[in-house]
Amino acid sequence: MGRLILRRLLVSLAVLWLVTLLVFIATLLLPGDPARAILGQQATPERIFALQHQLHLDAPVWQRYLDWLGGVFTGDLGTSTATQGSVNSLLGGRILASLVLLVAAAVISTPIGLVLGTWSAIRRGRAADHTISGISLVIAALPEFVIGVALIVLLSTTVFRIFPSVTLAPPGEPVWNSPSQLVLPVLTLVLVVTPYITRMMRATMTEVLDSGYVEMARLKGIPERVVITRHALPHAVGPVAQVVALQLAWLAGGVVVVEFLFRYPGIGQALIDAVTKRDVQVVQAITLLIAAVYIVVNLLADVVGILADPKLRTEVPR
Repeated sequence: MGRLILRRLLVSLAVLWLVTLLVFIATLLLPGDPARAILGQQATPERIFALQHQLHLDAPVWQRYLDWLGGVFTGDLGTSTATQGSVNSLLGGRILASLVLLVAAAVISTPIGLVLGTWSAIRRGRAADHTISGISLVIAALPEFVIGVALIVLLSTTVFRIFPSVTLAPPGEPVWNSPSQLVLPVLTLVLVVTPYITRMMRATMTEVLDSGYVEMARLKGIPERVVITRHALPHAVGPVAQVVALQLAWLAGGVVVVEFLFRYPGIGQALIDAVTKRDVQVVQAITLLIAAVYIVVNLLADVVGILADPKLRTEVPR
């Protein structure tokens, strides 16, 4: 087990290094000049040249990449070209705000998806199964911004006026001080992620319930509840863990749209502002953070899949 985790960890580090290279190259291809974006279109060439030298934008590309990569390894994400402040200070509170949003959505959507998928598989072919499958298919077909707008219309503006439609927290005040502001963003992410987990859990659980070892457990007279919890669920959770990981990793990127829609002060809103202002250092930092979340979540999913599946737990490849 330790050897397998170490191997996956080394592969993840190699992928993360490749991501840093791709992110740096992608930011170089962004249109426009950061110095001109800061000074405006009326700036003189002398002022632009001076600012480029100050921001080290006139250095060779390879040197800029090594300087940035060295800062990443030491925990220094650089200096924002738009605010001239530390990227760490700029993103510190925003990362925590987005983390609250992502953790809340993950904690709610994962058990709901697993329970609904299991219940749908147990009631296969009945009204409950058709209802859950139909509703999950319709919701899964809707983009996140459509779900968000529908929730705003339903719960904030036209039908009911229960929750605020946008985040109204003053600058510097944590968003969780007003929990009502978190309801609509979290609910949007939950509705986006849950249908995929539900449908995958139903498909996997249906296959497991038709397997030979489950039938043998039933023939031995074991109660159905024990068959489900001890024989079926452990074999079904392993494959579903990969889908859950992909959906939770998607949250790190999909949160950009949701945060922009609800004016939520997280990394999604910061990324949009940074792209608008051509703030390369902030774009690089946020993109790298999102990629790191993808890698870490998938690594954890591999471990959970092995621990949950008895066959993989006893036959770990060398």
